[in-house]
Amino acid sequence: MSSDFEGYEQDFAVLSAEITSKISRVPRLPPDEKKQMVANVEKQLEEARELLEQMDLEVREIPPQSRGMYSNRMRSYKQEMGKLETDFKRSRIAYSDEVRNELLGDDGNSSENQRAHLLDNTERLERSSRRLEAGYQIAVETEQIGQEMLENLSHDREKIQRARDRLRETDANLGKSSRILTGMLRRIIQNRILLVILGIIVVITILTAITFFVKGH
Repeated sequence: MSSDFEGYEQDFAVLSAEITSKISRVPRLPPDEKKQMVANVEKQLEEARELLEQMDLEVREIPPQSRGMYSNRMRSYKQEMGKLETDFKRSRIAYSDEVRNELLGDDGNSSENQRAHLLDNTERLERSSRRLEAGYQIAVETEQIGQEMLENLSHDREKIQRARDRLRETDANLGKSSRILTGMLRRIIQNRILLVILGIIVVITILTAITFFVKGH
């Protein structure tokens, strides 16, 4: 489990380094190369998101007692992903401004105003994204707590079931012991009755013998 997670970590580190390098090069490239580079970065960002999803699934499969460390690492990777997306947006804004200026011949002031407006919108989107990320994190943590509670309840249920099975086994053993004791008591009573009968027969025999003996004399 942890080996798969660490493998995804390595892939994400390599991919994020490539994306960072390409984002920094976008504003300095000629228009044709910029367009191709932007498309390439978008593709790699999608790959990075898929990696994060796989890592998130791996974390959910880790036992609760070992999950905290991996959850913290996931938070840092998600923050890094958010920074990459923000840097890419800003790079695309700069790229869009340059292309628009080349096509429409806008003056510098107009371009700066538009760029400032776009940056302001970008900041708003980032704040919304951070709020959504915080809400998502709370939902994930709530899900983890709920899963831990379900696991604890499952363990408690197993303990109760084992205790119930032991009680049933003990009750069965007690019933068997009771039947054995009852049988033993019955045999003891029978043996005593036989002894009494034998004693009576012996006494009668002795008395009869004495009677015949006395009559004979």
